[in-house]
Amino acid sequence: MYRLLVSDKLGAVALERLKEYPDIAVDMKTGLSPEQLIEIIGEYDGLIVRSGTKVTADLLAAAKKLRVVGRAGVGVDNIDVKAASMRGVVVMNTPGANSMATAELTMALMLAVSRNIPQAHASLKAGEWRRSDFVGGQLYRKTLGVIGFGRVGKLVAERAKAFGMDILVFDPGALEETARELGVLLVEMDDLLAQSDYITLHAALLPDTTKLINEKTLAQMKDGAILINAARGKLIDEAAVAAALKSGKLAAAAVDVYSSEPPQADNPLLGLPNVVHIPHLGASTREAETDVGIQIVAQVASALRGTDFTYAVNMPFELEHGFAAARPYLELAETLGRLHAGLADKPIQRLEVEAHGDIVGGLVRAIGAGLLKGVLESSSDIPVNYINAPTLANERGLTTTQTVGLNNLDYPNLVACRAVWDGGRRLLAGVLFGGSEPRVVQIDEYRLEARPEGIVLVMQNRDVPGVIGQVGTLLGTHGVNIGEWRLGRVRPGGEALSFITLDSQPSAAALAELGAIPAVTQAKVVQL
Repeated sequence: MYRLLVSDKLGAVALERLKEYPDIAVDMKTGLSPEQLIEIIGEYDGLIVRSGTKVTADLLAAAKKLRVVGRAGVGVDNIDVKAASMRGVVVMNTPGANSMATAELTMALMLAVSRNIPQAHASLKAGEWRRSDFVGGQLYRKTLGVIGFGRVGKLVAERAKAFGMDILVFDPGALEETARELGVLLVEMDDLLAQSDYITLHAALLPDTTKLINEKTLAQMKDGAILINAARGKLIDEAAVAAALKSGKLAAAAVDVYSSEPPQADNPLLGLPNVVHIPHLGASTREAETDVGIQIVAQVASALRGTDFTYAVNMPFELEHGFAAARPYLELAETLGRLHAGLADKPIQRLEVEAHGDIVGGLVRAIGAGLLKGVLESSSDIPVNYINAPTLANERGLTTTQTVGLNNLDYPNLVACRAVWDGGRRLLAGVLFGGSEPRVVQIDEYRLEARPEGIVLVMQNRDVPGVIGQVGTLLGTHGVNIGEWRLGRVRPGGEALSFITLDSQPSAAALAELGAIPAVTQAKVVQL
């Protein structure tokens, strides 16, 4: 039974969905202080938050059982993602569930600031009739600069085009093909700033985007431009923007987000007559709150069970076709890693990885993480997963390199890995039959097709008559049943290798007797 804590408000529909999972026990505890949260977090396997809970390094240090933190929303700046990754905690968000709400709010802000709607409303409410004081501007035939062309940026561009606006986009990762499909023009940042009547921000908050709008970039803008920020408060230098608004360099601004939230009373943007400011309402629609709740509940449940990690922001690799499609190959890599760890004579220092085939060719980094997980999990004092395996390997001096030419087997989507340690090395290769049935097809120079599951006895011996009978009789005498025996050899009369699946663990006495058989040169038992 997994225990899950929901520490921020979550929609009723999402909470009802949680009750449908028989293996998840849920506690809803909102409004906890950091100290109260630290005191209880050690009991939980999962945590769902919104923007209210701060998931700090101290909190994560106290969360001994924690496997996943789910953020019901897009931004994860309230979560110490680096500290979570070091501890193998998956951090997930819900990019897309509230994108439409944020895009629509962006358009609402553009219209509100262009037509002076908040000011006109306040004036009429006060009993005034000052129509001539609130003459605004149209969006039609204006140029909109969109900085950041992810989900929200694209939705805003589509809606702005319906208003007859020309759209310029700056995003180093945007594709020309996508831009052509949406009828927008990709430009450099300098050109966007100089040509845009309106500028709307939809970039992720990263070190190089913090205070992206600053004194220098403001100076590059058109005189009288209008700035919209419904993304992240720290994308702008609030003091520089306030100065531009006072000088007239910016005609107006509309902001939904702030460098600190709630904003302090001395925030320079608050109270300016040409600023529309609202309290972070981007995702605050009934539909969006329902959608993000439902989505994060499903994601966290899958992550706790280890079946899917879609939208994990700290996964050390990207999966083009999603986790479900890649999972069988990652599990194959884990199995090969466990087999390597069990067979190696000393601590493994290097893994040389080769993956060739239409599917696995694009999964090299993911397969590398799977191999590391398999190698490390038996010797680590903390749980190992795809998130922290590369970090733990780095701490131990275990490196992973991509290589070619490890073997010439003619299998589609083959994974091969050579483990290297002080004074030795071993090559393993595996495939999936039918895309789902794992097989080990090579151990060093020996070729075979063996199911890598359960308890396995890997034995090398001289290829002489009677060995199979001796080994079978010995194991039977000790009450160990053989499930499957696969044998490979290079040539008759040379060395042979057996991959023997057992129904139970052989005793130390059985292994000692096995090693005493004259023809047996090496025998190791591995739990897969």
